[in-house]
Amino acid sequence: MDRQELESTATLIQRIQQGDDLARSVLIKRCLPALRHWAHGRLPAYGRDLADTDDLVQTTFLRALGGLERFRPEREGAFLAYLRQILINAVRNEIRRSSSRPRGQALDQEPVDLRPSVHDQVAGEETIEAYERALETLKERQRQAVILRVEFGLTFPEIAAELDIASANAARMQVSRGLVKLAEVM
Repeated sequence: MDRQELESTATLIQRIQQGDDLARSVLIKRCLPALRHWAHGRLPAYGRDLADTDDLVQTTFLRALGGLERFRPEREGAFLAYLRQILINAVRNEIRRSSSRPRGQALDQEPVDLRPSVHDQVAGEETIEAYERALETLKERQRQAVILRVEFGLTFPEIAAELDIASANAARMQVSRGLVKLAEVM
């Protein structure tokens, strides 16, 4: 492992804010797999056209890096939470955009309405909103641990390192307890 791989995300952000392009590359390389993992499958089939997971991830990084000069990591895991929120907003915007326009159809087929039903739209939005509300009931560190595990697919050792938790086992306990509470609230 080289020195950049061992640096904290906050240190990399500070270096980026000072104009270090190498730090920007390291940060993207570090966060890209987690963001792709989390983005995969978030956009419903009816919302997909030319916008796929990689487009959403790219849009997310462009927005995040564009606002990085003003970003101040106030806690461990803050940058991944920042990326996650930008991605959630991009997914919601894409769903709104795709549900407000008519779908293309093959000429030799009978017209079929491929737009999601009102029920599908409401059920999907209600599930996301219930999940988001339930996350807010968790303590900050527990919420971050759950998000890193469930949404970004990080391993327990990675969660421990990102959130500065003593061990992978302690990170596993944070996630487990958080998931139990999340299930109770939802």
